[in-house]
Amino acid sequence: MRLVKLLANLGYGSRKEMQQAIRHGWVTDRQGNRLKADAKTPHEEILFDDEPLDPAQGVVILMNKPLGYTCSTKDQGRLVYDLLPDRFRMRKPVLSTIGRLDKETSGALLFTDDGTFLHKVIAPKSNVPKVYDITLDRPLKGDEAALFASGEMMLESEDKHLKPAELEVLGETQARLTLHEGRYHQVRRMFAATGNHVTVLSRSRIGALGLDGIEEGSWQELSEDGKALIFG
Repeated sequence: MRLVKLLANLGYGSRKEMQQAIRHGWVTDRQGNRLKADAKTPHEEILFDDEPLDPAQGVVILMNKPLGYTCSTKDQGRLVYDLLPDRFRMRKPVLSTIGRLDKETSGALLFTDDGTFLHKVIAPKSNVPKVYDITLDRPLKGDEAALFASGEMMLESEDKHLKPAELEVLGETQARLTLHEGRYHQVRRMFAATGNHVTVLSRSRIGALGLDGIEEGSWQELSEDGKALIFG
């Protein structure tokens, strides 16, 4: 891919703007040599304004999403994309979230511009478990784990049973729930069906991938080993 197109696809600016940036010498290799528009320098060797380029196409990002942010590019208020560099919104292919967390849910959120990878994560046959840490308004009654694991639970206004889910009781009003599917507001609706209310909800793991070392509001690019943990 020509350097001008590469930079434009990464969201640094239009092709015209990138042509100007190259002419002005803002694009160099790691030795400080100015690059030309038709340069075929490896991605990892290119600097833009003395900084390494953003991740190449096919990137997968893990964010520790804070409360109060919406998984959208167009909604009003604070958006998860506000926590990424502005140019990430201009990437081609587009950088999309893999699934969603609602505004009042925090924790592990994935992004990618790789459509094949996105569909692999969300495909039912991949059976990627997602783990949620929960605080409830009222004490657990004691029968929730058996109900959630039964495979017989059905949510209001739906006609298909939920897949069995594993509930780990952590305290009188604290629990950890592992789901193997992702229906609309599923965790909240499951507890609502038992007469309880979720007051705090955070996704702590996707597959075997956790948030170790990622502070709230921060993100990191996943290595190949990190990507593998999603399915491990």
